[in-house]
Amino acid sequence: MRKNYDNIQIIRGDITTAKVDCIVNAANSWLIPGGGVDHAIHQAAGPELAIAVKKFRHCDPGNAVITPGFNLKATSVIHAVGPIWNKSENTEEHEQVLSKTYQSIYELATKHAIQSIAIPNISTGVYDFPKDLAAEIVWQTTLAFLNTSQSKMKIFFYCFDAENYNLYTRFLQKLKS
Repeated sequence: MRKNYDNIQIIRGDITTAKVDCIVNAANSWLIPGGGVDHAIHQAAGPELAIAVKKFRHCDPGNAVITPGFNLKATSVIHAVGPIWNKSENTEEHEQVLSKTYQSIYELATKHAIQSIAIPNISTGVYDFPKDLAAEIVWQTTLAFLNTSQSKMKIFFYCFDAENYNLYTRFLQKLKS
């Protein structure tokens, strides 16, 4: 039986403006405000977000934690830590950690009965994960989640740059054809 993937959308835009139950933050292991999407989310949510993540102290790559959304339109934020790409290290391990990162997102979202979620491209910015490989892993992990769960969650992949947007759009078009 083929799944209906109409609950997945690809958006090129600012994730902080997403009107969803939860947005995902591409966080660092120390859960302190950083750069890129992490910076944008902390700015939009307000200083309470930085205070809220302090209670966790640390989050290993592949894992995620959840906080309120504070001044965001989203009521909650899942802070997910992806791997830092280093081609001189075990790349297979990096791939497994990225997959685990998305699994952690979906597990937390399910646990907290989140009905709609906005997810950025994790690890493909300053963490330098190859965008095409990351997109492949994201889709494999997302499809595994959708095909093994009863979830009707609406998933919005927010892509900041054109390359990720085009990669994600091609994957979704293949799915729907």
